Amino acid sequence: MTLEQIVSIIQAFPMPVLVIGQDERVRASNATVDVILGPDLLGKHYITALRQPAVLAAIAETRRTGEGASVRYTGRSGSKDVIYKVSVAAAQRDIVLTFEDQTASEEAGQMRRDFVANVSHELRTPLTALLGFIETLNGAAKDDPVARTRFLDIMAHEANRMRRLVDDLMSLTRVEEDERVRPREKVELGALLASVIKGLEPQAAAAGVSVALALVAGEETVPGDAGQLVQVFTNLVENAIKYGATGKEVRVALMPRTMHQRLRAEAVQITVTDKGEGIAEHHLARLTERFYRVDNHRSREVGGTGLGLAIVKHIINRHRGRMTIESQLGEGTTVSVFLPTARLS
Repeated sequence: MTLEQIVSIIQAFPMPVLVIGQDERVRASNATVDVILGPDLLGKHYITALRQPAVLAAIAETRRTGEGASVRYTGRSGSKDVIYKVSVAAAQRDIVLTFEDQTASEEAGQMRRDFVANVSHELRTPLTALLGFIETLNGAAKDDPVARTRFLDIMAHEANRMRRLVDDLMSLTRVEEDERVRPREKVELGALLASVIKGLEPQAAAAGVSVALALVAGEETVPGDAGQLVQVFTNLVENAIKYGATGKEVRVALMPRTMHQRLRAEAVQITVTDKGEGIAEHHLARLTERFYRVDNHRSREVGGTGLGLAIVKHIINRHRGRMTIESQLGEGTTVSVFLPTARLS
């Protein structure tokens, strides 16, 4: 087969392909491999073109034995690592390399491992406490009514913590399953926000926080799932009460509809603002990650599972909306939710 025929064939391949000749130099490549290895590959020695030891060793072994091999190759795309599975095969006197992007599957695998590790960690602490107290109640504190009452209260607290975690895990699973299904019912936001705030009055009173609702926009209706939107704003207002309690004031505002540039559509803005301690800037981008907490100890003390904002993010995505979080240390935090007023495709 001529070189022109080889180049014509591999240019048709959707995956990156590199051909190394008998003289150990790059004989042919397609345009997609140039993105990984750079331009002007033809005629380069394969060691200069590829550099990574694992790939070089696989090429040498395939040339020696004639048997194929698969190795990992790490490239870069901007500031991000890209992981490729490189298949090395002998083709008569040439060596053919194909590159398969494995980044998404590796990231998904890492996310699953992190998720299992986080859930295990979150459950291990209350379970350890429960087992310890059960052992104590069956032993030293068996006939001590004061200790028994105190330990049972702690056990109930830890059991409720596990229940909240399981509830949030189930909720997150349901939200992820529904994320691609657009909600169809019409939801009147003013009434929904008033209902959310009414339901949180006991919690606000216990924390010494006043929650004010400002319906700047008047009556606004959006296509949505009322139950899920209640979940969103309950979480956001509850967080403002829990973590912004030092400011003693939470303000919820329904703003007039405007054209939202990122949504490319008219959207209603709902803001939840507290006057608490605020959040350092480096935390803001990670707040919607599962189990990410600014303050682990405080979050667990107030009953947080670390999943609330992850659930909120998925619900807002389902509604084709956007959420932003702005905060200044010592001044408080504002969470803004933008919901389109018409159904988007």
